[in-house]
Amino acid sequence: MIKLIELAVAILIFVWLLGQLRRPSGPLGRVLAWSMNHSHSALTQWALQQVPIRKTDTILDVGWRGGRTVQRLAALAPEGSVDGIDYSAASVAASRQTNAREIEAGRVRIQLGSVAALPFPDRHFDVVTAAETHYYWPDLPASTREVLRVMKSGGTFAIIAETHRGGVLGALYAVPMLLLRAAFLTDGEHRELLAQAGFGEVATFHAPGKNWICAVGRRPSAPGGETP
Repeated sequence: MIKLIELAVAILIFVWLLGQLRRPSGPLGRVLAWSMNHSHSALTQWALQQVPIRKTDTILDVGWRGGRTVQRLAALAPEGSVDGIDYSAASVAASRQTNAREIEAGRVRIQLGSVAALPFPDRHFDVVTAAETHYYWPDLPASTREVLRVMKSGGTFAIIAETHRGGVLGALYAVPMLLLRAAFLTDGEHRELLAQAGFGEVATFHAPGKNWICAVGRRPSAPGGETP
């Protein structure tokens, strides 16, 4: 009987942890969001080197978790501005603390919301980033089109992920991603996702010896190439 109780408790803890990875909540969720600042730091630093960012750009980061990516983006665009949006209240709280100085200066804005219905006007951002978050988006193709809507002509969208199906060590992630009900895309599926949403100049980048991927696309700016 005791063994069954221990097993049940272990399963409940495991399920709770999976839920926290998808959507951190409460004080422990806030701690998890902060921990992601460190665990994903090298990934985002590498990936942002693949994204052209000007010092005056208007930037959106979708699903930032602990807010470190927002902070990096603000440093890369010191004369621009950065908005961050996440559907986790714990992540919002953690990111506001991480970016307190930039928020006070009026260069960073953090709010609760969903990528499925971004609270921004059409053609508003020069750059949009999504680090370690597109796995969990509701209706991934529709959410990607919603990102396209808020981007300026010629703007760049970057999907950043520490794993993709078929990559180096990708097989080790297969079961966890299945349990998380996460979108586990191949390299080609990342490119297809962006292309079908209406992005052009689609490309993927990979860090040598790692399973990291950065999929980048640009909103068409040539006459006749615009997406309504």
